[in-house]
Amino acid sequence: MANDTSRRWQMLALVGVIILVIWGLAPVLMPFALAAMLAYLGDPLADRLQRLGMGRSWAVSIVFTVITVIFVGVLLLLVPLVQRQVANLIDNLPHYVEWAKTVALPWVQQRLHLEPDTFDTDKVLATIREHIGSIGSIAARAIARVTQSGMGIITWMTNAVLIPVVAFYLLRDWDTMIAHIQRLIPRSVEPTVVRLSRESDQVLGAFVRGQLLVMLALGVFYGLGLTLVGISIGPLIGMIAGLLSFVPYLGFMIGFVAALVAALVQYGDWTHVLLVCGVFTVGQLLEGYVLVPRLVGGKIGLHPVAVIFAVLAGGHLFGFLGVLLALPAASVVVVVLRYVFARYRESNLYKASAPPAEREKLDVDVNVDVTVTRPPVPAVPVPVPVPPLAKDGP
Repeated sequence: MANDTSRRWQMLALVGVIILVIWGLAPVLMPFALAAMLAYLGDPLADRLQRLGMGRSWAVSIVFTVITVIFVGVLLLLVPLVQRQVANLIDNLPHYVEWAKTVALPWVQQRLHLEPDTFDTDKVLATIREHIGSIGSIAARAIARVTQSGMGIITWMTNAVLIPVVAFYLLRDWDTMIAHIQRLIPRSVEPTVVRLSRESDQVLGAFVRGQLLVMLALGVFYGLGLTLVGISIGPLIGMIAGLLSFVPYLGFMIGFVAALVAALVQYGDWTHVLLVCGVFTVGQLLEGYVLVPRLVGGKIGLHPVAVIFAVLAGGHLFGFLGVLLALPAASVVVVVLRYVFARYRESNLYKASAPPAEREKLDVDVNVDVTVTRPPVPAVPVPVPVPPLAKDGP
């Protein structure tokens, strides 16, 4: 018993030291965390190329080249597209404001029977302009500070060079590092830790790899669909709906409402509203019956509320590094809680029955309650058969 208690305290101290190290080195660990995420995403493809007979270095080089080309291509494609869409949104913003003042707000006031001055649009617009101006000034000051600071530029350039280099070496030695970490685990808990790690990898891999593909597919589908419908800011709405689709129905609702408003402001007819409804209906069917079953499956195990809480809590505790580590930590926590719950179901604390005296008292109380609450049975008279009268003879 003493040895078990000492071993548990040692394990708790080891976990505490790891958490303190991550806490203290959070600013320095950010590029390494990004590189580790890239290596984790590329390791399955490198392993598949190895099984085809390719060496590890060549497989990693091919995977790393593919990831780099995709990343650079996405940046070259998205940055001008987002810039044009944001400029288009800013140009059309007066039309949206006018539509809200003349159509949306009067309709709401009429349906809810509100006072005419309930929505002070001038005050709301003044507040928005004030905050937009403050945000712009803050961003300008931040950019100026970064550009004027030689250390900031050096740090940014160092991270830009460090992340791909570290990702390449981590991807090349990924299996070797996992084997070394497994050998460092205490032998008493090594089988349990390995099993939980594999389950965490299944949960995290299904969520990250599968959900990223689902988000990309939905963003492309919504963007193309709204563009074909004729919505001027359709690609921007599609990208936002795709990025927010990791929470079920969140991306759909935000994108659907934004597309409806854009269709009403831009065209003001029911034809384009119905076309927008058709695009998002097909998108939901595509997500529910094709994308999620094929790309994600049933291995997620992460509730949407848990995902949101993990991201917010990680960002609050560790900053941007916490946001990066939020989903891996959440997947590990889910697997550990599942294991703890299974052990609890097998423990004597759960299986132990009540003492005999308590059980007899419970039985007596139940019998008393049944006897008291049972309604009285009314007495029903039982008919007595009467013998027939004897007939007189002749």
